[in-house]
Parts: sequence; C-alpha cells; structure tokens
Amino acid sequence: MEDIVSIITPVYNAEKFIQDTITSVQNQSYQHWEHLLVDDCSSDNSQNIIEELARKDPRIKYFKLDKNGGPAVARNKAIELAEGRYLAFLDADDLWFEFHLKASLDVMKINNHAFVFASYKRSNENLEFVYSDFVVPENVSYTDILKSNSISCLTAVVDTHVLGKKYMPLIRKRQDMGLWLKYLKEIKYAYGIQKPHAIYRIRENSLSRNKYRLIKYQWEFYRKVERLSVFSSLYYLVLWTYFGYKKYKN
Repeated sequence: MEDIVSIITPVYNAEKFIQDTITSVQNQSYQHWEHLLVDDCSSDNSQNIIEELARKDPRIKYFKLDKNGGPAVARNKAIELAEGRYLAFLDADDLWFEFHLKASLDVMKINNHAFVFASYKRSNENLEFVYSDFVVPENVSYTDILKSNSISCLTAVVDTHVLGKKYMPLIRKRQDMGLWLKYLKEIKYAYGIQKPHAIYRIRENSLSRNKYRLIKYQWEFYRKVERLSVFSSLYYLVLWTYFGYKKYKN
C-alpha cells in the first residue's frame, strides 16, 4: 500500500487559476494523494469549480470556513483534516510538473529525509517565464531560513510520521516561514532539490513582490513570532532584505 500525500491548498477568489492548479495535481505520476482545498470565504466562482471537479474525483476534498481568517487559518484547517503520511503544499494559483510528488518522495525515501523542497520556474499570470528559475540551496537550516526563506508553499513536502503535524502561526504574512522554522528547530536541515518541480505565478498585485511593504511584517515576525532580540532581528532583517532583492532582480 502506497503512502498517501495530503496536499494543502488555501483558496480565496481563485476562480481564474484553480482548475489548472487542481489539474496539475491530477496529472501527477504519483496518484496516491488527497487534495484538501479550504475556501477562505471566496466571493467568486471558486466553490462551484472545485465542487464540480470533486464530484468527478473523490480525492479532491472541498471545505469552506465559516468566516474569512486568512491563509494560515485555511492551511491549518487542511493540515488538521489531512489523513496522509506526507504533507505537500500548493497554492491556488501555482502548478506542479507531473513528476513533482514521485520525485520528491523518491528523494525522501532513498536518502531518509523528512523534509524536502524543490526549485521552481517563475512566470507571470499568463505562464510567460519573465524571471529566471529560482534554484534552491542543497540544504537549509533554521538560521538560513531566518536570512532568506527559500522554501516555498508550492514544493515543500513533510513526512509527518517523522516530524508530526505542526501548524502555521496565525499571522497574515510569513506564516509558511513560521511553519518551516518549527520543523527546523527539530532537525538540522531541510533538503533542496535543484531541478524545478513547479511553476510559481507572480501576480501583478502580489504583496510578496513589494519588499518595502513587507519589511514591517518581517520585523514583527522576528520579534513576535520567533521572539528574537532587537539586535538579532535587525541582523536578519538586513540579510532578508538583501536576499529578497536578489531573488527578484532577474
């Protein structure tokens, strides 16, 4: 019996992209998965699109929150409901290549890794590759992620039999970074796969592209979530700003 992968996807007004995202899951060469999509009170047609796909494929599971709570709440609900051994993360506008799950699990099983992540291609909304590929490091530690979060919410895979279920901090931004750091407090490294496994859409109105607006969130993350000293927070903020600039300069 193959191990089930539980795929975590928060959904908010994703009607433009969600069908393509789900199709990229259905096209995986590794077919033992469940896809948990948690709707954070969308006001568009996302629910109808997902429910129609779910009627045809019972591995697709739709849930709707009672009130809008942000992506951390939606992802945490999916993590809570997940039944698989592995947790994989995929946002509602991104895409996987068909080999992503199988290749990730092969690396985990062959090398006895409990946490892996992969490189990805970067496109605009029309899937035109406007930036170079983001190639991840071979491994990252807790302090590496404090400097620059190279683990994305579209390629991370975690073995819960080894690391257990953990949940994202209930903050509006950087909640994925908070989860990775929880795991990296228990293990020395997460391991990166250099081959691109996915396509990350860079949205025109994406807050993640505006590093100046994110400085406030990053500072509060260091101080309030990780409870770092003022000196340490300043040190990591300078590095985070530098690496963030490099990440999007080409």
